[in-house]
Amino acid sequence: MQDPFLFTLTVLAILSAPGPTNTLLATSGALVGVKRSLSLVPAEIGGYLFAIGALHLVLGGLLAAYPAIETVLRLAIGAYLLFAAFELWSRRGVLDGASAGVSFERVFITTLLNPKAIVFAFGVLPLSQATALFYVLAFAGFVMVAALSWIGVGVLVARATCGLGSRLVPRLSAVVLICFAGLIAAG
Repeated sequence: MQDPFLFTLTVLAILSAPGPTNTLLATSGALVGVKRSLSLVPAEIGGYLFAIGALHLVLGGLLAAYPAIETVLRLAIGAYLLFAAFELWSRRGVLDGASAGVSFERVFITTLLNPKAIVFAFGVLPLSQATALFYVLAFAGFVMVAALSWIGVGVLVARATCGLGSRLVPRLSAVVLICFAGLIAAG
């Protein structure tokens, strides 16, 4: 996608859609607030950039040659999201400064496996062009804005639930992750 305006709208639309990573960011915002959730923003940026690079360099040709790999990837992503949902559901409250089940590693891996990365890699980011660096930097900036927005949504949810957030939000997030796991695995 070469038009900067269309690129901006597309990236922001995709990043604003609810998904597994956004669910985790909102959960963290609800449980520990903005300041303690800020460390998750680089996890999302890194997860997307690593996934997009790997998809282009390694999996691009393989996925075209062997469509069955896509099915295996979908099932693996679904299994990981079920694991993350179990972690969120089974933990209560705040543990070691991170919200229940929401850590840098969890956000990084969830973003790495996020199906949105495939859309960005093969449909949005023009990595083979001379302006690729501009688009990658802009993309990273948009990811940061979206991540902060989802953390903010979580903070607003926590305020709206009047103290019930530490139990309700992780369980609600677990249910959302289970739904995403089913949708992704079913393909």
